[in-house]
Amino acid sequence: MIDPSAFKTFLAVDEEVARFAKNVPKSFSSRAIHSGQEPEQWKSHSIVPPIHTSVPYYLDDMAAPSGGYWYSRTGNPTRECLEKCLADLDDAKFALTFASGLGAMSTILQILSTGDHILACYDIYGSTYQLFTNSAKNHGIDATFIDFRDILTIRANLRPSTKVVWMESATNPLLRVFDIKAIIEAVHQFNSNILVIVDNTFLTSYFLRPLTLGVDIVLYSLSKFMSGHSDVVMGALTTNNEDLYKRLKFLQNGAGCVPSPFDCYLVQRSLKTLEIRMKRHFRNAISVAKFLESHKNVEKVIHPALKSHPEHELATKQASGHSGMIAFYVKNANLEATMNCLKKLKMIKVAAGLGDIESTITIPSVMSSWPLPPEDRLKLGITDNLIRLSVGLEDPEDLLNDLNEALNF
Repeated sequence: MIDPSAFKTFLAVDEEVARFAKNVPKSFSSRAIHSGQEPEQWKSHSIVPPIHTSVPYYLDDMAAPSGGYWYSRTGNPTRECLEKCLADLDDAKFALTFASGLGAMSTILQILSTGDHILACYDIYGSTYQLFTNSAKNHGIDATFIDFRDILTIRANLRPSTKVVWMESATNPLLRVFDIKAIIEAVHQFNSNILVIVDNTFLTSYFLRPLTLGVDIVLYSLSKFMSGHSDVVMGALTTNNEDLYKRLKFLQNGAGCVPSPFDCYLVQRSLKTLEIRMKRHFRNAISVAKFLESHKNVEKVIHPALKSHPEHELATKQASGHSGMIAFYVKNANLEATMNCLKKLKMIKVAAGLGDIESTITIPSVMSSWPLPPEDRLKLGITDNLIRLSVGLEDPEDLLNDLNEALNF
């Protein structure tokens, strides 16, 4: 157990939170609770949007659908409520939802053609890397992975065939932060038609709205923080470009990667508490990060709210906070020692998910980042003693004690 007197040091996080506070969005919870959910749109005036499970809809005549819907893959009232809310929270004109985050990514790939090129950050979610190096490659789409912290390197790797520049607002698993505005400027100076896409899964629309920085498309794995309860798999895209929206909407219907009405209802419900949850994730994560930095058996801690983070200043200017994601290295540990450390945890569970109310933990080298070639993992620093921790909403004292017991070996 940690000495109770030490808790004060780790739980005092107001200073760290205040560094980000200037960018906090206004009326976020009000929009999350009400946008797209007006009771007047239903005959029942239901405060909670109904779950519309019907696949076909009655047609008044043989040409026009009744109420604007005719088949649930093409359009569904419950899904439409969620999409309107997601768009509002992201300061977007349009939003589309999909059966998974990867489903949303795959839909973007369908607007590309053989011979096109994707330029992506090289510290990237393993399944995104796999999608770009397998599925995309099989269709003649090439992908290059580079360090997006270097604008000159980005400029040097843009090609006439580059159609997409892809980055994460905080990378998985090393939590690198990129200057989104500077990247957009560099890319669009080269070719204004290149689509700049940001995967904003880790920060959510509460802490960052990339469209306001000039991004073309924002992607979310709604399965993570946006839903946050370990019970939904879903993805989303938001944009302000109407032509792009129409192309993606056509593919949403034509490719059929749509979520179920019940899952849409669950995400809609979860968004109502997103602001409250993200604030707690953020504060808990800072407490845990400060504790880990002080621990004798921890070599290094990565969290953008820590002054030790290389992009700390950029993070405070660009976002209004950070999620519950932390990365840290166990000192002098091989894979076996790292696994033994995790096995000692009681409250924090080893699991592939993240962004949920429950704290979860993984070893990226053998889990989320396994698709990356071993030499690339080593180059990035995704070694066997690296741990990715998704800090949940438990009492922070309990999390610190659990980690302390596991790390005392």
